[in-house]
Amino acid sequence: MTLPLPLPTPSPLSYPTYITSPTHPSLPVTASTHHSILRSRLKTHLKLPISQQPSHLPQILTGLTDYLPYLFALRHGLEEKKVGGEEVDVVLRTEVVGEWGSMFADSHVLGLGRMGKGKGKNGRFKGQGIDFEVCMVLSTLAVVLRLQARERLRGVYGVGGTAVVPMAEERAKGITSAMRLLLQVVGVHAYLREEVCGSLAGGLGEGNGDGEKGARPPETGAQVQGGLQELAMAEATLLAVLKDDPYPAVVAQERNRNDKEWMIKAPEIPKVRAHLCARLCIAAAEHAGRAEAMLRTQDEASGRKVEDYVVGYAADVRRTARARACRFFGIDDELGGDTGKAIAWLRGAKTELGFKAGEEGKKGWVKGLGKLKKGFDEKGEDKRLEKGGEWGGEGGKIEEGRVIEMLEKKWVKVNDTINTQLVPPYEPLLAGMPSGREIHSSKPYVPPELDADILEKMRAPPDPDEARALMDDGGDSSDDDVPAENGLPGAFPNRPASGPAGTEYY
Repeated sequence: MTLPLPLPTPSPLSYPTYITSPTHPSLPVTASTHHSILRSRLKTHLKLPISQQPSHLPQILTGLTDYLPYLFALRHGLEEKKVGGEEVDVVLRTEVVGEWGSMFADSHVLGLGRMGKGKGKNGRFKGQGIDFEVCMVLSTLAVVLRLQARERLRGVYGVGGTAVVPMAEERAKGITSAMRLLLQVVGVHAYLREEVCGSLAGGLGEGNGDGEKGARPPETGAQVQGGLQELAMAEATLLAVLKDDPYPAVVAQERNRNDKEWMIKAPEIPKVRAHLCARLCIAAAEHAGRAEAMLRTQDEASGRKVEDYVVGYAADVRRTARARACRFFGIDDELGGDTGKAIAWLRGAKTELGFKAGEEGKKGWVKGLGKLKKGFDEKGEDKRLEKGGEWGGEGGKIEEGRVIEMLEKKWVKVNDTINTQLVPPYEPLLAGMPSGREIHSSKPYVPPELDADILEKMRAPPDPDEARALMDDGGDSSDDDVPAENGLPGAFPNRPASGPAGTEYY
C-alpha cells in the first residue's frame, strides 16, 4: 500500500551554457554528463512495459545518486559555501533554465493520462535557477524510493490464485525494508519544504511545454511538499502496525487457492498489542488528514492543482487508518470478553471505510448489488497485483475491508450462539476515540558531497569532445516521452510498430 506514481523526464541541460567555474572547470561539464545519463535512463524507463519497470528502478536510483553530488556542488558554489571543505568558485553567466515533467500535476490540465501517459506535447514545466533543478531531482528521488517500497510490499500481499503467501520472517523483512524507504522519503520532502521551496517563489512561471504561461509544477510548493511528507509518514506508521498485524496474512492465506496448510492445521493468530496498535493507527490517520488538507488546498507558491488521484489516495489512507484503529479496539474488547462492543467497533470501522454498516433492513436485491460491486472491485485489485499493474491506489481499503468482514462474521456467529451480548451503537465509540501515538521520528536528509579526489580531478580542463557533444544535445522530441504502450492505435500492448520485415502495420 504505497502511492503509485509516474516518473518524469527532463529536457537536455548544458550547464556550461549558464555556469563556469574558474577553480574547477570540469565541474559544469561533468554535471551535464550525469544529467544526460539520468535523462536517458528516465526515458528508457518510460518506454518499458509496466511489468519490467520495477527491475529498472535501481538504474534510475544510481543515476540520481551519481548526479546529486555534482548538482549540490554547483549549488553550494553559487551560494559561496565550501564543498567537502574546499572552496569551489562558480560564476553564473546567465540564469539556469531547466525543464521537467511533473509527477503530481493535474493530468486534465496537462493533457496527460492518469499515470502520466503523454497525449499532448512534452507536458514539461520550465523553471529558472539551480534550485528548480534541485527540487525536481529530489522529488524524482522521493518517487523512486516510493516505487521501490511498493516493490518490497508486493510479496507481502499474497492475493489471487497464483500468489504465494510469504513466511512470517520474509513478510517482516519486506515490511521493514519498505518502511525504511518511506522514512527516507519523509526526510527528502522535509528538506525540500524547509531548504529549497522557499527560494523558488521568484524563479518560476516561465510556462510549460504546452505553451501555458505562468504554470508552475506542484513540486515547487512548500505546502505540497509538506503534504507529501505527511502522507509518507502516515504510510510508514501503518507499515509499523502491519508488521505486528497477523490478520491480513490470515485473510490472504484463506483466499489463496494454492494453499493446503488448512488441511493440516488452522492458521495461528498470536495475540497483538491491540490498544497500542490502535493508537498508532490514529496517529497515521492524523498524518493522512493533514496531507489531504495540504494537497487539496491550492498552493500560492505553486499555482498548480495537485492531481485529484493523489488527493483521493491521501483520503483513502486516512479512512483505512481510522478503520484499522477501530478494528484493533474491537480486538482489544473481544480479548476482554466484551464481544458485543467488539462487533460495534467493527461496524464503526466499516462506516469509516465508507461501507454500509448494518444492511439488515435493506431489500435483498439492493444488498446484492452492493456485494456484487464490491466483489468486482476486489477482483480487479487482485488482477492488478498479479499482473504488476497499478495496484494499491485505493490506500488499503479493500484489504482492510476483507479483514473486518472476516472478524465480523466470526464474532457475530460466536455472539449469536454462545455469548448473546447486546451490540451497542458505534457512533459514541467513534466519538470517544483517544489521540494518536507517534512511533517514527524522521531523519533529516543530508545532501551528498563530492569526494576530495573527485574535486581534485575537476580542476583539470574539460574534454573538448565531451563539451561539444553536450552542446549538440540540445534537441528534444516529444515522441520520446510516449510510453511503449501508446505506440500503435488498435494494436496489442507493447507490440512493435512494424512487422518482421520492417513494414508498417495497418
